Amino acid sequence: MFNIGAGEFIVLGVLALLIFGPDQLPKAASQIGRVLRQLRQMADSAKNDIREGLGPEFKDFDVQDLHPKRFVQKHFWEDEEESRPKRRASLLNGKRPPFDDEAT
Repeated sequence: MFNIGAGEFIVLGVLALLIFGPDQLPKAASQIGRVLRQLRQMADSAKNDIREGLGPEFKDFDVQDLHPKRFVQKHFWEDEEESRPKRRASLLNGKRPPFDDEAT
């Protein structure tokens, strides 16, 4: 969750407890949850408005496709990956090498 480890999450919880106090912490948490829910609804509404504005030919449009990395992957490497057989990393003395040849 947001690249936060268990230790960091505990530190954030203790800080929230110190800042808001035990009386106000439940109220603050519910307000934060309400704001996050409203933001998520606004983002979903904006996505739906974009899809409706683009028309039926873009019904499978995903906003994440606009990210440059995803765009390049989708349009240039997607066909190659489907036609290329998957390779496993070679074993060295029964152990995997210290790198992943598919990721590099």
